[in-house]
Order: sequence, then C-alpha cells, then structure tokens
Amino acid sequence: MAHANLLTPPSRIPPQTALQLSQKAPLVLSSAPTSSLPWPLSLLFSRETPETWAIHENLLLAALRTGDDAAARQILDRLTTRFGAGNERMIALKGLYDEALAKDDKELEKVFNDYEKVLKEDPTNVSVRKRRIAVLKSLGRTADAITALTVLVENSPTDAEAWAELSELYASSGAWGQAIFCLEEVLLVMPNAWSAHAQVATLHYLSSSTSVPALTLALRHFARAVELNDSYLRGYYGLKLVSQKLLPLLSESSGSKRNAEEDDVAPPKPQSVKKLEEIATAKLGEIVRQCSATKQGQSGYSQAEIEAARELLNRDGRTER
Repeated sequence: MAHANLLTPPSRIPPQTALQLSQKAPLVLSSAPTSSLPWPLSLLFSRETPETWAIHENLLLAALRTGDDAAARQILDRLTTRFGAGNERMIALKGLYDEALAKDDKELEKVFNDYEKVLKEDPTNVSVRKRRIAVLKSLGRTADAITALTVLVENSPTDAEAWAELSELYASSGAWGQAIFCLEEVLLVMPNAWSAHAQVATLHYLSSSTSVPALTLALRHFARAVELNDSYLRGYYGLKLVSQKLLPLLSESSGSKRNAEEDDVAPPKPQSVKKLEEIATAKLGEIVRQCSATKQGQSGYSQAEIEAARELLNRDGRTER
C-alpha cells in the first residue's frame, strides 16, 4: 500500500500519491529547518532532524515527477545551500533536475556531457554514473546503457538496483536468459524481495509460456512472492495464470520422454499445481471483494490491478462484484 509519506522515495509509487506528496511543498518550504544565526548559536535554534533532508530530497523527486518545476528549484537550492554544490549526491540531484527540464534530445545530450565531465574528474561518483545511464536510456541508446551497467555491476556486484536495471534493459531487447540471470543476482543480494521473485517469475513466463520447465520456475517464484507477502495481488495473479497454463501441459507430458532441460527442472505434481491455483483464486476473489467495498484509491491497489484480477477470475466463471 502506498501512503503519502515523504520519508518514502516516490520513484515507484502511483502518480496520485506522487501528486499528494508534491502538494506538501508549500508547507515544507514555508519554514527553514536551519537557523540564520552564526555558528555555534545556530545549533541551539536549528529545527534540523535526521529526517529533514530525506523529506526534502523525496519532495524534490515528487515535484519533478509531477512537473512542479518551481517548487523543485526551491528545494534544490535549499539542499545545495545545506550540503554544497560539490557534494556527490547534490551533483546527481542537480543533474536529475536538469534532465527533468530538458525539452529535447539536444538538451539531454548537454546533461550527458556534464555527467561525462564530472566522471572524468571523479570516476567513483556512482550516483552520477547511474544518472548517466538513465540519460542513455532516455536517448534510446540501449546498447550503450547495457554496456555502462555491465561495467557498473562488475565493479559493484552487490548493487541490486543496477542489476534490476540491467535486467529490465535485457528484457526490453528480448534477451530473456540475460534478464533472468540479472534478477537472480538481485535475489542473491535481497532474497526476501517478493517483487523481485515476481519479476523473475514473469520473465520465465514470457521466455516461453508453453515450456514446462519455464512455467515450473515461474510457479516457484510466484509462490515464493506470495509466501513473503500474503497480500501481493500481482503475485496471486501470476500464480493463478501460470497454474492454468501449466496444468494441461503436465497432463500432456506425463509418460512422455523428458529432454535435458526438463531433467534439470523437476515438474510439480498436478495436484500441487491445482491446489496453488485454488489458493490464488480464493485470495484474488477476497482482494477484489474488499476493494469493491472500499473507496477507490484507498485500498492500496491500483484500479488497473483490480480490473485485471476481476477479468482473470471472470474467465473461469468466478465473477466477483
């Protein structure tokens, strides 16, 4: 469930929640967290807390996401005053601001060149290196972005964010094997990340929706996702979808000769798959009913997710109102 909480980074939250966050800008900007008195008197009257600058940074991201450039500029100036323009994090945030305001590829190229200059002076600035990759993606230079991310994960093999980004780029190119490998690296770093399990499952499913080994692996990861988060709608959706695809294939392959790939991935028993499908169906029905009785936008699920779940249930005659 996404709450309008400025201590939560807004990059992965719904647009409506990002808008709610950005609307808090006037309140946050109405008072200065630091005192204008000279040091050390300023320490006595400062309202600065450990959360103060996390709130400012997340408000900056929300403002940029919702197009409130004026508020974003004010927040950026306040952060720059506090930490200095040469601060590694501030260089990246200033670049992010410039990216958001870029009107065309020419202006994005200018931002890219600024990043190149920073990295020439300080190759260890990981934040700027990641922003450089983001610009490459925006410019449509996917191959260059993959190369840059490959270098990044070679030097920082525990960077789960970079591995996930690399997986996304490989998937966009249809390179399913590489995409799956990258997300498996994410799970080595974050084994309990249910969304990563669901994404690995999705990639297995997309790689071959008629392959018993691929669907078996997808089933395992979707099952693990909902085990880690028992209210994860997308996990239950995937679990039901994959179960329905896998059951007839298991019946067809029973007694037939198995190939080398199938020997590496033992298929589940049909009764186990059927049980998982029933569990997913029951949970999806429960979620849809609860959301139907809740005011729109307050359930924690997007309307698109609810509609997709309802449609999947309707396919086998389980209509949920």
